[in-house]
Amino acid sequence: MPTYDYRCDACEHAFEQFQSMSASPMRKCPECGKLKLKRLIGTGAGVIFKGSGFYETDYRSDSYKKAEEKDKPKTESKSESKSEKKAEKKTEKKADTSKNEPKKKA
Repeated sequence: MPTYDYRCDACEHAFEQFQSMSASPMRKCPECGKLKLKRLIGTGAGVIFKGSGFYETDYRSDSYKKAEEKDKPKTESKSESKSEKKAEKKTEKKADTSKNEPKKKA
C-alpha cells in the first residue's frame, strides 16, 4: 500500500497518509475540518520485492553500477585474443598435417 502526500488549501496543513490504491482520495482536512484537502503528486518510491529469489544486488544504484564498470577489465580484448588463438591453432594444425604427409616420388 502506498503513502500519499496531502495538503490543505485552507490552512496549509501537510501530511502523509498510508492508503490502499483503490481508496478514494481524502477531502476533509484533519486540522481545520474544511473540505479543501488535495492529494499531491509525488515522485513515488521504487518497488522493492522481498523474499526468496530477490536479492539486494538487483537494486543497485547507478553510481554503484558505474563504479563497477570502471573496475571490470575490457571484454573486447578478451574476445579478440580468443579469436586470435583459434586462428593460430588452425594454422598450426595445417602445418602439422603437411609435415606428416608422405612425399610423392616423381
